Amino acid sequence: MNYYREDQVAKFSKEIFFFIKIEEKNKVFEITLNRTSKKNAIHPQMLNELAFALQYADKNKNIRVLVLRAKGDVFCSGLDLSAMHGKIDKHKSSIGKPSKEVLLVNLWTGLSKPSMAIVQGNVYAGGYLLLACCTYVVADNSLKFSLPETRRGIFPMQVMGVLMRVIPPRVLLDWCIRGYEIDAQKAEQWGLVSMAVKKDDIEFQANKWIKEVIANSPKAISLGMQAYSSIVDVRKRSKIRSSKVYG
Repeated sequence: MNYYREDQVAKFSKEIFFFIKIEEKNKVFEITLNRTSKKNAIHPQMLNELAFALQYADKNKNIRVLVLRAKGDVFCSGLDLSAMHGKIDKHKSSIGKPSKEVLLVNLWTGLSKPSMAIVQGNVYAGGYLLLACCTYVVADNSLKFSLPETRRGIFPMQVMGVLMRVIPPRVLLDWCIRGYEIDAQKAEQWGLVSMAVKKDDIEFQANKWIKEVIANSPKAISLGMQAYSSIVDVRKRSKIRSSKVYG
C-alpha cells in the first residue's frame, strides 16, 4: 500500500481528483467511481487516484471504514483496455505517478481496514475484482451478475483467481465456463454479495454495518485484516509452487 511518498500523501487535501469523488466524515472514508461516460472503466489515471486515496485512508488513524460507491447505472465495467494500450484521457488529475506499478488486483487486498462496496449498478469483468476484495458488499437485489467472457473467446483468468476468495471453486469454475447470468439472491448465496436488499434499504443496512464495525477495536481489526491477507497470500504461493512441481 506504499505507492506514494509520505510527503505526497501529506498534501492529500490539496490534490484534485477527476475520476473519483472522495468524502471523509465520521470516521468513514468514501470513494465514488466517477467515470460514467466510460461505464466507470478503470484506466491508469483513475487507478493512480484510487491508489493515492486508499493509501491516505489506510494510514489515517481517524478513518475506520472505507466505502466504495459508483455513479451511474454501471458500478464498474473493469479495465479500460483502450487506455491501457496508450489512448490517453484528455482530462488529468493532479495525482502524480506512483513509485511502483499499481495493479487493480492488488489494490484492495493490502488494506488494514474493513471496506464495503455499495453496489447499485451492473458489474462487468474486472469490476468483480473490487467486489471480491472488499470486506462486505451490499447490493440492490434487482441486479443481475454475469461472466460472459468465454462467449467472446476469453477466459476470465484474473477475475477467477480473485473470486476464489469468496466463491466456492467448483461453482466459480462452472460460472466462468458457461458464463450464465445470476440474480442478486444467487450472488448472495455464493458469497459474491454479502447482503442483497431492496434499493430503499441499502443505506440503512450499510450504516448498520458501519456502526457495528466502528464500535469494535480498531487495533484488533487491523491485526486481523493483516493476518488474513498473509494467510491468503501464503496459500496462493503454496498452490503456485505445487503446480510447478506436479503440473
